[in-house]
Amino acid sequence: MLMNIWSTAPLFMVIYLAAMQEIPENLYEAATIDGASWLDKFVCITLPFLKPITFFIIVMGVIGTFQLFDQSYIFSRGSGGPNNSTLTVVLLIYQYAFKNLQMGYAAALALLLALVIMSVTLIQRYLFKEENID
Repeated sequence: MLMNIWSTAPLFMVIYLAAMQEIPENLYEAATIDGASWLDKFVCITLPFLKPITFFIIVMGVIGTFQLFDQSYIFSRGSGGPNNSTLTVVLLIYQYAFKNLQMGYAAALALLLALVIMSVTLIQRYLFKEENID
């Protein structure tokens, strides 16, 4: 988990930084003139503008979690570790496809994984209810 966080957190922070630089500065200036505190500015300006980026980062993080392969493969040398402690769905697909040579079963698992990822993404989209800020 630490290895995955270490490899993905910088990318997400760069995406957040780019999104924060796109927030118009005149909105903060107008809020300052109106007497808004830093918390008011954060809640009423920054968070709404970062909502689409937060949705994107959460979706990409969840998809990346479902597709985790390289870390578990490296740690367990492709076996899934002791008592399947590092076995992921993608590693299981790899084992069926290339170790057991059961391509049909591996393809079925891959299709199920794609359906699960699509379902979770649609649920997240429903929960986030993206709205245009303009």
